[in-house]
Amino acid sequence: MSGSGLTLVTGASGFIGGHVARTLAGRGERLRLLLRPSSDRRGLAGLDFEEALGDLRDPSSLESAVRGCSTVYHVAADYRLWSRDPRELERSNVEGTRNLLQACERAGVEKVVYTSTVGAIGIVGDGTLGDETSPVSLADMTGPYKRTKFLAEKEALDAARRGLPVVIVNPTAPVGEADLKPTPTGKIIVDFLRGAMPAYLDTGLNLVDVRDVAQGHLRAADRGEPGERYILGCRNMSLREILESLATITGRPAPGVRIPYVVAWLFGAGETVLAGLTGREPRAPLEAVRMARKKMYVRSEKAERELDWRPGPPEAALERAVAWFRANGYC
Repeated sequence: MSGSGLTLVTGASGFIGGHVARTLAGRGERLRLLLRPSSDRRGLAGLDFEEALGDLRDPSSLESAVRGCSTVYHVAADYRLWSRDPRELERSNVEGTRNLLQACERAGVEKVVYTSTVGAIGIVGDGTLGDETSPVSLADMTGPYKRTKFLAEKEALDAARRGLPVVIVNPTAPVGEADLKPTPTGKIIVDFLRGAMPAYLDTGLNLVDVRDVAQGHLRAADRGEPGERYILGCRNMSLREILESLATITGRPAPGVRIPYVVAWLFGAGETVLAGLTGREPRAPLEAVRMARKKMYVRSEKAERELDWRPGPPEAALERAVAWFRANGYC
């Protein structure tokens, strides 16, 4: 259990952060949430919290936000697979993480949980499951999002070496309710529900219930070792298997046509060039297509063993996601 002070959550207006905040509230934590004036607060309805207006790129606002906090969950990130200005991702994900960790050091925060990504885990691509010890380097990172999250994780590891008690969690592809934006995984579900996915790529993800991801964050704060990484995942599934699960849940047919990678690459390249000219977000960013070339299959035994964390099957989370997207007018 964390200390007697406040618990700060960054990114609480987002998918994982919102679930982390609600799980903490259910445990009786006194919450302070770092929010920007423009943050979408719909997912925070009914939640009791103290608001700290600020921005990861504004160090002075972070000094105020962490003051009096014993535990900090840094979940916020600029999660985009396309941006007209990739430098924006660096400012938020790398510089913003550095700013927050330095503020935590100065404030004497007792525990920091940093939310990284499975994208920072080494994936060989030969069928071997990735884990926290898989070799990986910056050269393995595809696109600005993965590169900036990899560098931000290095900031967290550096802070841990300096003595800040930082624990890193690497969630896989979370699914469930209240995916407002939605995330890229949520968009797969929405596209399926809209009938906008006539074909699929031969790729794969590790799915995990977003509620279990939130519990994994709390377990990391309570049991995690500073400077250690913990993958929060559940089941490795091909995209075809995910779509077949959605077909079972909804009664809609799963697409039966597989797109060759080169066709998807050409489409993504064309969409990304067009987006650079028009400013309109591409329907299939080239970065997303390139990421799909490797099946992101990992194992999470370390978190299960060291954090006593037990994720449930993802089908229940897929059902909740389908119900939530339907109830909220996404399809």
